[in-house]
Amino acid sequence: MKKIEAIIKPFKLEEVKESLARIGVQGLTVTEVKGFGRQKGHKELYRGAEYIVEFLPKIRLDIVVSDDKLKGTLDAIAKAASTGRIGDGKIFVLPVEEAIRIRTGETGDAVIS
Repeated sequence: MKKIEAIIKPFKLEEVKESLARIGVQGLTVTEVKGFGRQKGHKELYRGAEYIVEFLPKIRLDIVVSDDKLKGTLDAIAKAASTGRIGDGKIFVLPVEEAIRIRTGETGDAVIS
């Protein structure tokens, strides 16, 4: 099993969610986060005063998939989240040693299917 952590633009969430549903990904966790990468924030004007917004709003998706669904899931996220502009986000893949469904005690791949 692998855990995918994807940081995307907020307005791309619905597209990514629909893309994942089409390939059979059954669960994900969504968190509103703030951060910056190469984008380094931007300047805004408020009541005539200029200020710098250092941390930009982003969405973090946490998804655990079986090894055989990894490639398709990564492709679906990357395609749906892409705008072709700076700040589209990042995808990280981490190993998952174990998963346990609390209600039933099931373990392994049965937990995510």
